[in-house]
Amino acid sequence: MAKPKAFVKKEKCLACGGCISVCPQDAILMISSKAVVDHDQCNSCSICVKTCPIGAISWEGK
Repeated sequence: MAKPKAFVKKEKCLACGGCISVCPQDAILMISSKAVVDHDQCNSCSICVKTCPIGAISWEGK
């Protein structure tokens, strides 16, 4: 079974960059002032989910 991946709710993202700075896989990019997760690089560690100050990042499908 595939591990869940982080998903950014673009309407909530403030482009603070906190998730980018903590991602150990460099799986998060800033595109058009919104964080975007590269699911091929994401290892499901959940650091970005825990770091986002406004809860704009969650698990895929939730």
